[in-house]
Amino acid sequence: MADKPSSGTLFGMPYNFERPSIGRMLSSYWKPDEGMLVEKPFGIGYTLNLANWRSWIVLAVAGALLWHEQSGEAEPRQDEPVEVIVDDD
Repeated sequence: MADKPSSGTLFGMPYNFERPSIGRMLSSYWKPDEGMLVEKPFGIGYTLNLANWRSWIVLAVAGALLWHEQSGEAEPRQDEPVEVIVDDD
């Protein structure tokens, strides 16, 4: 039986299941010559390239949305009661 490849593409999506090293993990997230998305060092798909300024904007927006969601009111606000009318036709 032939060995299955541990990296490549499937339907245009990159995958890599080789055992990751620390050097490969660190170098895959910082590629100054690449675009905003780079192939993940382990797994399926893409990840953010932290050497690209657009990635930092995405992280800032995600952080702001998370902060906004968590800084909401501790108790749910209680609105006025609502009258419901059911028509028995």
